[in-house]
Amino acid sequence: MFKKFAVLFYSIFVLNLVSAQHGEATAEAVPATELSEKDKVSKENKEFIDHHLLDAHDFTLMVDKEGHHIGFPLPVIFYDNGFRSFMSNKEGFMHGETTEVDGSFYKLHHEKIYKTDAAGTLAFDKEGHVTSEKVLDLSITKSVLILILVSIFMLILFTGMAKSYKKSQVPTGATKFLEPLVIFVRDEIAIPNIGHKYKRFIGYLLTVFFFILFLNVLGLMPFGINVTGNITMTFFLAILTYLITTFSANKDYWKHIFWMPGVPVPMKLIMLPIELLGTITKPFALMIRLFANMTAGHIVVMSLIGLIYVFKNFAAGVAFPFLTLVIYLLEVLVAFLQAYIFTMLSALFIGMAVQEHEHEHHAAH
Repeated sequence: MFKKFAVLFYSIFVLNLVSAQHGEATAEAVPATELSEKDKVSKENKEFIDHHLLDAHDFTLMVDKEGHHIGFPLPVIFYDNGFRSFMSNKEGFMHGETTEVDGSFYKLHHEKIYKTDAAGTLAFDKEGHVTSEKVLDLSITKSVLILILVSIFMLILFTGMAKSYKKSQVPTGATKFLEPLVIFVRDEIAIPNIGHKYKRFIGYLLTVFFFILFLNVLGLMPFGINVTGNITMTFFLAILTYLITTFSANKDYWKHIFWMPGVPVPMKLIMLPIELLGTITKPFALMIRLFANMTAGHIVVMSLIGLIYVFKNFAAGVAFPFLTLVIYLLEVLVAFLQAYIFTMLSALFIGMAVQEHEHEHHAAH
């Protein structure tokens, strides 16, 4: 219910902004300097929220009063008849200006790199989509940087945890916090859903649980880190679960999909495409669930903060910070909950693929 409200809230926020802009464009003899202050702030808020949710070719820590971005550049790497690379602070690149590299010209538009002419001309279709040639972008973007850092952090953390158990079975340091979570994933997620074969998959389940958890927690930081709110990221996590489920499945699993036992032949023919579709909808649900929940939380928190600057009165200055704090604390719970749900559903799908059905036991006896 909360997530539906979040999406609805943001939709109304955007629709109000679009309506205001439309009204400004169609009003007769209204100079640009006389636009409503609230409309200007609303537009700025929407742009800031969109910037926060999107990936970026630089890492912005904060924006000062003059609108200058304070942060550090990241490597821009792409392929266009050969690999090209430079830092994102190259003159004009992050501001959407034409950038020359080895005699060719490129332009950054909505965080996508397009090949252009010397004037930086982009071609658009009737819907406003860019039709100019895109390059193969392999840049170390903000999301990629966080993925690399989290991966290195997890490698160091759990390698140290393993070494500490070789010295003593009594947990020390960070192990005191991690051990209960590891036991929880094993005893409450892996074993109940997979059964005695859980040891084959416990490594993946622990990895995906802590990986999503750390990314979700980092997403609560005010630096625009929104990795799990990126559908590309959740897509590849879901694909991993799908591949493990598919290649680990036993013959009985595929028999229940292609030729369900104990069902009349006409029903088998009807159930076959439905069951095949189900193998795809399961990882799709994993992808959308994580993406939608984390994105909705970011939208609500930032929209509430933005409303403070829209209304600019005492009531807004008291009510919206309080609501933001409540939603933010709820997002802390959601960060843990979504890591648990993704891991639990992954274990459930894997368990369905490797479990032994009752008719196999009867046949054995």
